[in-house]
Amino acid sequence: MPAEFRDYYKVLGVPPNASDEDIRKAFRNLARKYHPDVAKDKATAEDRFKEINEAHEVLSDPESRRKFDQLGAGWKSGGNPEPTSDPSAWRTGGAPAGNGGNGFHFEGTGFSDFFERHFGGRPGPARGTSTFGHGATGFRGEGSPGAQRGEDIHGDLLIRFDEALHGAIRVISIRREDAGNGMEGVVRCNVRIPAGVQSGQSIRIPGKGVPGTGGGAPGDIFLNVRYARHPDWTARGTDLTGTLDLAPWEAVLGTTLAVPTLEGSVKVKVPAGTRQGQRLRVRGQGLPAGSGSRGDLYMEIVIQVPTHPSEAALALWKQLAQESGFDPRLPGNVNGPGSGPEQP
Repeated sequence: MPAEFRDYYKVLGVPPNASDEDIRKAFRNLARKYHPDVAKDKATAEDRFKEINEAHEVLSDPESRRKFDQLGAGWKSGGNPEPTSDPSAWRTGGAPAGNGGNGFHFEGTGFSDFFERHFGGRPGPARGTSTFGHGATGFRGEGSPGAQRGEDIHGDLLIRFDEALHGAIRVISIRREDAGNGMEGVVRCNVRIPAGVQSGQSIRIPGKGVPGTGGGAPGDIFLNVRYARHPDWTARGTDLTGTLDLAPWEAVLGTTLAVPTLEGSVKVKVPAGTRQGQRLRVRGQGLPAGSGSRGDLYMEIVIQVPTHPSEAALALWKQLAQESGFDPRLPGNVNGPGSGPEQP
């Protein structure tokens, strides 16, 4: 059951020789347009948002991008696109090997078959990370002599920050083809995404993996959680980080701004004399951190300079330059990026 090739460069609208910065900018522009929180047609936008995330997930990682470029060359040349000589390129999400001769195709996880086949699915929960299980485990014994437990299935689950914040229920399905008889079956599951789940943790669905043989118990499904990229915020543990653009006069004089959060917006006081690279912190506006607490929201200051000032504005800038006497190249006249206190 071949997976359809997905051209991630076309998804983001960038050429194959695009720089890392070009890819980042293309993703941010598209994500701001199609993020379900802001799009009018939420159903269509959500599918497009998942495509954009998947493309960025692959192209933003140097090793994954290199592998994708090799796969694309294989498809364009008409040769064998499947990297059968590289076992690490095959995952249990779509590989015919390592799962008793079965191919698995997830739907509803947020990732395509193409991604699962070549870039997804961990071999198991990472050491030191949590595994969330739900549902009855069922009979796990060996049964009759010669019984063999079915193998586990591994895939990926793309979740948004709001799902990590509040928890959610996701309906997924697994299309499974038995290489022995060519028959295809579909298993549907309600997956509970617990509030506070972090990227890299695993959600276990017991008894929904490969059926056992000779009376053996079925395997499980393990879904590796991946956070969907957000156009404004990046998760670092339970904290969220982003940027806050300021005009030069706002940085000098100080101001109060409404800053968007995962649950609306909050007013943030920007102190007078705020510098480029300084970070402001808003407590308790990050992701769940356990025991009812939450991480923080950090905003790195970016001072934007007007590029096309009017003649009147330019005259005022010249007057300011003459009267200010400020020279950032003189010792003691400027502090380094990020220095100064963070906002409580």
